[in-house]
Amino acid sequence: MRIIFAGTPPFAATALDALIEANHDIVLVLTQPDRPAGRGMRSTASAVKLRAQHYGLTLLQPLTLKTSEVQDQLRECNAEVMVVAAYGLILPKVVLDIPRMGCVNIHASLLPRWRGAAPIQRAILAGDPETGITIMQMDEGLDTGAMLLQHDLSIMSTDTTQSLHDKLSVLGAQTIVEALELLQRDRLVSSVQDEAQATYATKITKTEAEIDWRQSAEQINRAVRAYNPAPGACSYFRDMLLKIWQAKVITGSASIPGEIVAISREGIIVACGTGLLQIEIIQKSGGKKLVIADFLAGNPLRVGEYFSVQGRSAVKHD
Repeated sequence: MRIIFAGTPPFAATALDALIEANHDIVLVLTQPDRPAGRGMRSTASAVKLRAQHYGLTLLQPLTLKTSEVQDQLRECNAEVMVVAAYGLILPKVVLDIPRMGCVNIHASLLPRWRGAAPIQRAILAGDPETGITIMQMDEGLDTGAMLLQHDLSIMSTDTTQSLHDKLSVLGAQTIVEALELLQRDRLVSSVQDEAQATYATKITKTEAEIDWRQSAEQINRAVRAYNPAPGACSYFRDMLLKIWQAKVITGSASIPGEIVAISREGIIVACGTGLLQIEIIQKSGGKKLVIADFLAGNPLRVGEYFSVQGRSAVKHD
């Protein structure tokens, strides 16, 4: 098929690889303009741009798709379909109508659950047992279009946003290839989303990544997993901001949330609103991620000290 591909991050680049491997004709690649990134804030190309350059594909990086100049360029492609994956720009109706078969989106959830910007993180935070990929016919709404194909994926108790992202990127690539094969044979059956079942995956903020130790150990552990790799679940201790990258729920209880109740080479055990959390990998601001044994070698802690409950420096209770 003659395809315009629109995407930006690694999730989308995996799908682009699969479409090329399936011998589709990628007539144009759309991706976001280069952005400053990293500590040096150097202008950095997107993962999709790098893949497009690798394959020698025609590339366009508009700031918007709302100009007649860009829209004319899209029309000139004479594409059958536009495949969109985590592109990051709004597609106006005039653009949605340009390809003969419209625009289809690779969305990382089982719609209508978790429409929006952060479906992977929100699924982990909610404790969902599964997620998946939905191929959707795009309309003017926010992930509201008709569903064309879905495949589910179990969420493991150890999955982080990064590990689940990597699994879903592969599943998304496989699913879009399958969907296009069915589309070519006129065998895709669309179904309208049930609005009553819709939930929204709002964008993750740094503020919500600060741990509230009054929550259950299970919920805090979900937060640690959901905010890995970004922005990182964090908590104040002795006026230091610490990021927690790996933890697990421990059987038991203690009376005061945030209290360190045990310390060993395996982890720092902290009381939560209900249950205990064992912190296993931690990071000081400006430092490296360390397993607890290495962290304790340079940062001795004491049983009875406290992490901040939320939003304030830790204090020692008598």
